Amino acid sequence: MIQSINFPVAQSCIAPYGDWDALAKRIKAMGLDGVEAIWDPDEIDDRFPASLMTGCHMLFYPDWLDFYRQNWPELLRKFGSREMVDTVYRGTKPEDLVEQFRFDLKRAISLGADYLVFHVSDVSLEESYTYRWLHDDYAVLDGAIEIINDLLKGVESTFDFLVENQWWPGFTFTDPAKTEYLLSRINFPRVGIILDTGHLMNSNTSIRSQADGVEYVLRRYREHGELGKAVLGMHFHQSVSGAYVRANTGAVPEDFPEDYFAAFFRTYPHIESIDRHRPWTIPACARIVEEVAPKYLTHELSVSPKRPQLAATKRQMTAIRKGLALS
Repeated sequence: MIQSINFPVAQSCIAPYGDWDALAKRIKAMGLDGVEAIWDPDEIDDRFPASLMTGCHMLFYPDWLDFYRQNWPELLRKFGSREMVDTVYRGTKPEDLVEQFRFDLKRAISLGADYLVFHVSDVSLEESYTYRWLHDDYAVLDGAIEIINDLLKGVESTFDFLVENQWWPGFTFTDPAKTEYLLSRINFPRVGIILDTGHLMNSNTSIRSQADGVEYVLRRYREHGELGKAVLGMHFHQSVSGAYVRANTGAVPEDFPEDYFAAFFRTYPHIESIDRHRPWTIPACARIVEEVAPKYLTHELSVSPKRPQLAATKRQMTAIRKGLALS
């Protein structure tokens, strides 16, 4: 099992560690193999060493389907102007979006990534508050399938291409029929799933504890039967946020900003309160690792001064080791 941490390839993120060599030494000493890299297009650090990469998390736009389908009435309603759409998406045509994915793909391949991660979901700022969806799962799945097949056409299969579940419309890992629909329509020999345990927990607001989360993740995994073999990787973290969701969704806040970027920065803490990316601390979490037995395990934990990433990773790894020792 290849173990890694998530890490943005940006100068501001590596600075607290000194440099990439210093980070490599620290994570290797913890028993980790490297990092699952994600590039910040505004702050790319070309010093990132290929030897540190296990996988690549491709760029993502949470709200992309209306842009890809060129639904301009909806885009103008959400973003206010064509200029703002151009600013957000770095273009105004579907090809502009696909080219960004294509650039990300080529960079990951050139660095020898073992796997790539691709989000299959769509959510607008307002939907993150209302929980009333503008698009259904199949609309999002179909759009993602088109982009993925366009990206991977003629690409040599030197890596595993892994779709990631969310709790927004799209791929949620809560319905085996939709999981099969997605996987069977991607034209690539090494397609699979990276199961995000925290995202899966976010799909059930009745979860009240980590123990509840363990049972729920395992239930959903077992429901997938043979499809479970497609789970080649896991983003491992826990998110017990049902009480927050019940108390803070249903309507957009009355004082919600009209300016898109002001609204975005207002929404960011709200999303973090839903999708918490906290470390598992109970030994029972090892039951998930043991049963799924992923090829890749990424400790995908939040990064903040109050919750240092490596300290949180150590806590989670300790919980896993204790659980495995008890099994």
